[in-house]
Amino acid sequence: MPAALAALAVALLTLAPVAAVLLRAGGWGQLGAGDWQALRFTLMQAVLSGALSVALAVPVARALARRRFPGRGVLVALMGAPFILPVIVAVLGLIAVFGQNGLVNAVLRGFGLPGMTVYGVHGVVMAHVFFNLPLAVRLLLQGWLSIPAERFRLAASLGLSPWATFRVLEAPMLLRIAPGAFAVIFVICLSSFAVALTLGGGPRATTVELAIYQAVRFDFDLGRAALLSVIQLGLALAAGLVALRLGAGTGFGAGLDRVQQRWDGQGAAARICDGLWVALAAAFLLTPLLLVVLRGLPGLLLLGPSTWQAAGHSVSVALASTMLCIAWALPLSTRGGELVGLAGIALSPLVLGTGLFLIVRPYANPLTLALPVTALVNALVSLPFALRILRPEAEAIRADYARLSQALGLTPLAWLRLVLLPRLRRPLGFAAGLTAALSMGDLGVVALFADPDRATLPLQVYGLMGSYRMEAAAGAALLLLVLSFGAFWLFDRGGRVNADAG
Repeated sequence: MPAALAALAVALLTLAPVAAVLLRAGGWGQLGAGDWQALRFTLMQAVLSGALSVALAVPVARALARRRFPGRGVLVALMGAPFILPVIVAVLGLIAVFGQNGLVNAVLRGFGLPGMTVYGVHGVVMAHVFFNLPLAVRLLLQGWLSIPAERFRLAASLGLSPWATFRVLEAPMLLRIAPGAFAVIFVICLSSFAVALTLGGGPRATTVELAIYQAVRFDFDLGRAALLSVIQLGLALAAGLVALRLGAGTGFGAGLDRVQQRWDGQGAAARICDGLWVALAAAFLLTPLLLVVLRGLPGLLLLGPSTWQAAGHSVSVALASTMLCIAWALPLSTRGGELVGLAGIALSPLVLGTGLFLIVRPYANPLTLALPVTALVNALVSLPFALRILRPEAEAIRADYARLSQALGLTPLAWLRLVLLPRLRRPLGFAAGLTAALSMGDLGVVALFADPDRATLPLQVYGLMGSYRMEAAAGAALLLLVLSFGAFWLFDRGGRVNADAG
């Protein structure tokens, strides 16, 4: 019964807003020249971002797979940062490095060279590579580590050269893993909103998600917004089908779970090359975050009451989203439930938010419900990630303990309290932390309807940037960074302390 109710709630909250948008629009809208331009740019930047992220991740992941060095675990753990890093904070960090007054332009001017701009097509692609390069590295690194150690031992005993080892062992793995990694990044870049909003630099760099925002916020053309959302959904599904087709193939079989030992690439040139790739990736990922911290410290003194109020709104929205998402995820932590949860990211969050506002408009002022609607949509968007974390462990618990609980006559509440929650504590803490961090840094639905009195911290940062108060924006971004990582750490730590089971 709880699973059925949760599935029904998610389905209604996903389908009803879309139906409300279509009814209010009176049918599908028509695409103009600007929409077709946005569609072309979206496809182009998504393909470029996905291809560059995967291509650059190959040498970085290979270096991490065959080298052991101090701090390697910390660096690999950093590859999870894009999932909890607020987009607006990362944008400010990239501006600090590549902006007009950034670090790179200062070096170029010192050598008498022309400067570069971070705005436009290349800025959007660079930001997406910044977010998705760590994700691609993590996915490819798991592929490398899945190759049994016995295969590398056999290659060494046969005297295979490094190139032959790559061709026989590593290239087949890449052909199996890389298409899926590209498809994931492609879909993420399809729904890009905050990056295009801040770094697009004009109509030529407008994504479909930004076109949906403009159709709703400025033109109130709901039919066109719904049509763009369905087109975006179709592109995402097509990318997934292509990835499944290209990524089909078997692995290398089971091994004896020995630690991998590599005999290839032990020469000085290979070591230097691997070290350079790891160093460049670390510098690209860590320098913007370091500059956000350094530039944000003085800006903390410039934060006014409105920024602290926005921070309180963000914390409230994040806590509400987390509780709601976990309340849905626990009963839906089955294979069928995970399919239901995918509805949360299948359609544009902006369309979902607009539909919810249209539904509540006859009964209340939508502006007063901006924060609750934002929390609701954030919970829906975070639900697939929470289910991906919880489902494998929850199914294992049911398989191991369901019959025993039936034999003991445990009630559903006793099963939840005595068996499921204690053994699910660690993944539950991780899922809650991820949901809280994603919701804390979201700049999406709230940008449509929130007034200054109900702004969240990401919207406040964007407003400070728009008024050219960059030092105050850096301080607010640092506060947002601390709150996001703090929320993730608290929930994740709470799931691990004294967790004897799970």
